[in-house]
Amino acid sequence: MSTLADHAISTLRPATQPDRIQLYSFPTPNGIKVSAMLEESGLPYEPHTISIMRDDQMTPEFIALNPNNKIPAIIDPDGPDGALPIFESGAILIYLAEKSGKFLPDNPVDRSEVVQWLMWQMGGLGPMSGQLGFFWKFAGAEYEDKRPQERYLNETKRLLGVLDRHLEGKDFVAAGQYTIADMAIWPWIRAYDFYESTEVLGLADLKNLTRWYEACLARPASQKALNIPDRNG
Repeated sequence: MSTLADHAISTLRPATQPDRIQLYSFPTPNGIKVSAMLEESGLPYEPHTISIMRDDQMTPEFIALNPNNKIPAIIDPDGPDGALPIFESGAILIYLAEKSGKFLPDNPVDRSEVVQWLMWQMGGLGPMSGQLGFFWKFAGAEYEDKRPQERYLNETKRLLGVLDRHLEGKDFVAAGQYTIADMAIWPWIRAYDFYESTEVLGLADLKNLTRWYEACLARPASQKALNIPDRNG
């Protein structure tokens, strides 16, 4: 049975509250979704800044926690067999939902719908939006060949259209209630402001999506999550 102290990350980011879930993250879309779930669920946790600006995620201590060197990751010191490390934001959301008994329905039909939309974000909206950010705002925008930019722009627009149509007459993405599916998706919608792509994506025309996004962002837990962990920590 492992303990929190057995994990190398504890030497890089020592816990001051070792009985709590330890969050190792940065307030990017993938990081915010887990911070939002921790805030919504009420599970006790301690946040640690893994700054992608300083390449903290490339340190041996963090790679020992997540071999894919991406935030976020957690360690639950009260896991089923001792301290349990988990990486990949979608896997973390499912684990936290099951641990807390919140935001993932027990009913198999509703649960399946939530997981489907969570996977839609993990496999589609997130990766495509991230590539859009690179090719629209960052170094990729300077490439002479504009085909990659056009591909990710068009695919992101298509995915947003899927979501907007799905949200017609719905307050939430799945199961008629606020779930980890909503938490997974709305931080990526917020990212388009940072990517300076809201206009080219036509977000103003996606009325259902905009209504839903504004409601998600207005939640107190969502507002707190935007700054967890402290990006300057």
